[in-house]
Amino acid sequence: MRLESRYRWLPTPFRSLLLFVVWLLLNNSVSAGHIVLASIFSILIPIATFPFRDPQPLILKPGLAIKQLFIVLYDIVTANLQVALLILGPVKKLRPAFVKVPLDLSHEMPITILASTVSLTPGTVSAEVYPIPESLPEGEQSTERFLLIHVLDLADEEALINTIKTRYEAPLKEIFQC
Repeated sequence: MRLESRYRWLPTPFRSLLLFVVWLLLNNSVSAGHIVLASIFSILIPIATFPFRDPQPLILKPGLAIKQLFIVLYDIVTANLQVALLILGPVKKLRPAFVKVPLDLSHEMPITILASTVSLTPGTVSAEVYPIPESLPEGEQSTERFLLIHVLDLADEEALINTIKTRYEAPLKEIFQC
């Protein structure tokens, strides 16, 4: 894969900036030598790894992405409180279960963000996205995908699926336009 001329030196400028800053922070120094090394690494590493990257959708609505971040942070805090009450209460009230959530997302990065969001919220863990294309019989393709989630306490499966799809998946579809 050949880089366009405008991306030749900085194919991923934000990643380069991040590498530059992280190098300086890890070394806890802004000496001339570390600035030179950080500059070299922040240019060479993205150039060397660019051919291995899969194209991913861009964040087309950054304002919505920031709003979604605050929604997820709020959900993490409230879920922590709910899980604490469940764990401190009688254990016999827990109803653990696996739930299949059908996915409308088509790109890998938004699916990964959805799975991570579900896993970050206490009481739920993403177990698998399936069908995995490699696991299907040869010649068979499936366009329908599911996110397998383990839930600590499941009261209503349909309500949980609806919450995940409307609260997390729908905004991701809008943010990435996929």
